[in-house]
Amino acid sequence: MSLPELPGLVSADQLQLTASTIAEWQLPNGMIPWFPGGHSDPWNHIEAAMALAVTGNLDQAEAAYQWLIDTQHQEGPGKGGWHQYYLTDGIEDPKFDANVIAYIATGVWHHWLMTGDRGFLETLWPTVEAAITFVLQLQTPIGGIKWARQADGTAFDYALLTGSSSICHSLRCAVAVGEELGHERPGWELSLANLAHAVRTQPVGAFAPKERWAMDWYYPVLSGAFDHADGRAHLDRQADKFILAGHGVRCVSDQDWVTAAETCECAMAYQLAGDQSTALKLFTEALRLRQESGHCLTGLVQPGNISYPDQECSTYTAAAIILATDALSGSSPASALFVNHAGLPDIIETQAPVPRSD
Repeated sequence: MSLPELPGLVSADQLQLTASTIAEWQLPNGMIPWFPGGHSDPWNHIEAAMALAVTGNLDQAEAAYQWLIDTQHQEGPGKGGWHQYYLTDGIEDPKFDANVIAYIATGVWHHWLMTGDRGFLETLWPTVEAAITFVLQLQTPIGGIKWARQADGTAFDYALLTGSSSICHSLRCAVAVGEELGHERPGWELSLANLAHAVRTQPVGAFAPKERWAMDWYYPVLSGAFDHADGRAHLDRQADKFILAGHGVRCVSDQDWVTAAETCECAMAYQLAGDQSTALKLFTEALRLRQESGHCLTGLVQPGNISYPDQECSTYTAAAIILATDALSGSSPASALFVNHAGLPDIIETQAPVPRSD
């Protein structure tokens, strides 16, 4: 396996050092917090596990997946899910966030692409199936996914575009896992079609308005709901609003706070849309937040390159830089997962939501 690197930008040794900062902060039970003493959420935990896998730290990555197996709810209103935030000694936020829960499918498919370990895939299938079952119970008649349930099972009454977009990609990965193991799930494929249609067309009332947030701009492209031409056009329409020239991607449009994770994700969206030049430019800007120690600052406020939160380095930021390097370099067997969806099941084309029969 070739370790990720982009000659002239970041070397394999540098990325190994960055991966070691994730492994260093992983807890003995497998949980990966944002930083020592901080909380963990399953989405960023999985992002970190994928980064560990592409840098050859497979034991640590698999310990992270074991933590997910061990903590997944087996009964009650959260059956199949995980809480939104965990602490070393308990739960910080008991909500069940649909996007956070769906992401297990992306991680599991990524690990299969990396290792070809069928035993791992078979072991994680019940975890993936239960998670996707939970998530699809929150799908609305017009395709979006309500963003969460309260701890008592009460569903929120709105969907989020970023979360639904991420679920779109996770659902394709879930279908791929099922197909590889011989478990056809036509209901999932119809749900995916309806979800992708909603993400692509964004009908009135489908999603809560979050126009300030960069993720609502680039995630519909990163999800694969758009084809290359439409994805590029979608990105170009709001590039000036969210890209701070010479620095990266603003988290929100009205604040000059640039985060490395969102800049890396946006770079991958541009790569997926066929614009490698912009992808590499953004990634180069994100690399400025990587420190000589291998740790990665979460964000910088401009002007002045002021660290915010103050001197915060985070495992999910380190993971984003590793995964973006892999995606842009084509180094690992899983490098195309976010930037070339040809290896994933096709999305059924639909002009309106199609009712599921199961």
